[in-house]
Amino acid sequence: MKIGFIGLGIMGKPMALNLLKAGMELTVYDIEESKRQELAEAGAKTAAGAGEAARGNKVIITMLPNSPHVRQAVLGPDGVLDGAEPGSILIDMSSIAPLESREISRACEQRGVRMIDAPVSGGEPKAVDGTLAIMAGGDRTVFEEVYEILMLMGSSAVYCGEIGAGNTTKLANQVIVALNIAAVSEAFTLSVKAGVDPEKVFEAIRGGLAGSVVMDAKIPMILDGNFKPGFKLDLHIKDLDNALATGHGLGAPLPLTSMVMEMMQSLHADGHGQCDHSGLALFYEKLCGAKIRRITEENGEMI
Repeated sequence: MKIGFIGLGIMGKPMALNLLKAGMELTVYDIEESKRQELAEAGAKTAAGAGEAARGNKVIITMLPNSPHVRQAVLGPDGVLDGAEPGSILIDMSSIAPLESREISRACEQRGVRMIDAPVSGGEPKAVDGTLAIMAGGDRTVFEEVYEILMLMGSSAVYCGEIGAGNTTKLANQVIVALNIAAVSEAFTLSVKAGVDPEKVFEAIRGGLAGSVVMDAKIPMILDGNFKPGFKLDLHIKDLDNALATGHGLGAPLPLTSMVMEMMQSLHADGHGQCDHSGLALFYEKLCGAKIRRITEENGEMI
């Protein structure tokens, strides 16, 4: 299968590499030449633009930061629609506003290109090992046609409804993840201030009702003071911005989401926007003046 792949960032690069490993023929494009070269060394062809990446390929995948980037890559000069042939399929795996997915899909339909929105969850680790959770919207028959391709990048791919439903589902996912990280950070700050080893708290509660995939993924990072991004805080700000805008448009208030959004905005202002979203813990650490870190066996002090 010949596939055009546009967007080789933290998530896109390992997703493209997994497609190459599965034997797909890839033509890739990213605005950064170094990223194109890295994929070329792994066996992909490179393109000078999105239109060239789309040309001659049955399936085109976009994995870009936000709505304007997808709109530009698909509808702009030398965009996907300048190169894609009628009957080809665009899979937008970016996390963008659902209404944008619908508008871009309508433009694609006018040119004979079929589109599904299929954002992902799992961050860089799951992108690397090919176990992303994929949520898709669009025509069911198109989803079924590309299902096997999606499963080369994920451990699950669920059809959620009409175009935009994938991104609506992703917004729900991002709200839950953000609130979960904030709740974990708040709870573990409490334990630290009370003088209880946070690692022991983690061991004690992770198997109970409070346990979660988010806690298992993020608490070890926080305990190590490791905020290297698997998913950047600034990208989560973008997702919550889309969630709040969508909620406002639908008359669905999101009061808890708005609170976490302000925490993230504070961290961004402090220069932590490129940190992992587990950096929400830094907001609480600043509030209380204590760090959620492992305790050394040698001296019994926080590190």
